[in-house]
Amino acid sequence: MFYRLRLLWIDAVAFLFCLLITTSGCNTPGAGKELEENTVEAENSHEQGFDPLFDGKTLEGWEGDPAFWRMEQGILVGEITASTPIKTNSFIIWRGGTTADFELKTDFRITAEGNSGINYRSEEVPGIPLALKGYQADIDGKNVYTGLNYEERGRTFLARRGEKVKIETGMKPELIEKISSEDSLFAKIRKGDWNQYHLIAKGNHLQHYINGALMSEVTDNDTLNRKLSGLLGLQVHVGPPMKVEYRNLRIKK
Repeated sequence: MFYRLRLLWIDAVAFLFCLLITTSGCNTPGAGKELEENTVEAENSHEQGFDPLFDGKTLEGWEGDPAFWRMEQGILVGEITASTPIKTNSFIIWRGGTTADFELKTDFRITAEGNSGINYRSEEVPGIPLALKGYQADIDGKNVYTGLNYEERGRTFLARRGEKVKIETGMKPELIEKISSEDSLFAKIRKGDWNQYHLIAKGNHLQHYINGALMSEVTDNDTLNRKLSGLLGLQVHVGPPMKVEYRNLRIKK
């Protein structure tokens, strides 16, 4: 009996000693700060390799109609007013290079009647100044189209929100999988507020994310119509007065 009690006492002391060591380790000066720094470093690692596309003050490196595009306190503003209507969609085009395989991130905000988009791997339209043809990450104020993949002046709707599709030469987009329900994806977009777009283009594989949620995905096997590189531009769309804003626009090639 005494022997068993002695063993239990030894086990209890050993347990308390281990607990004391563990607790002391957690309370070591600087341990919390180190954990916080590691967390920040992990978050920042997602941004490694991204380069800003605006200097935050001017439109240097871009070409657009100053009647519609301006920089305000580090934010790119595209605006159509009653006194500055447009007859065709107009773009501000990045002249710093082309987009092939890349990732792009930006925050955007748009008014209720607004219609815009981010064109990539695009080409200029002959005879129409500042017009682009190509893939577009769509944006609209009512969030009917926000997140889908639309080909401007081309095959039109490639993947609607919530769709993962593939496209063969001469064929319409084929639905491969439903990513999520329309309602659940719609709920992830903040109407009238800032949202983040994240585009990933690798080869013929194109993904559009908003606020971390995959909205649409295209595998483009259409060798006659797909584009593997081209221009990048931001759009103001024909229609009623509107305003769209972009900030923190950055790219990783």
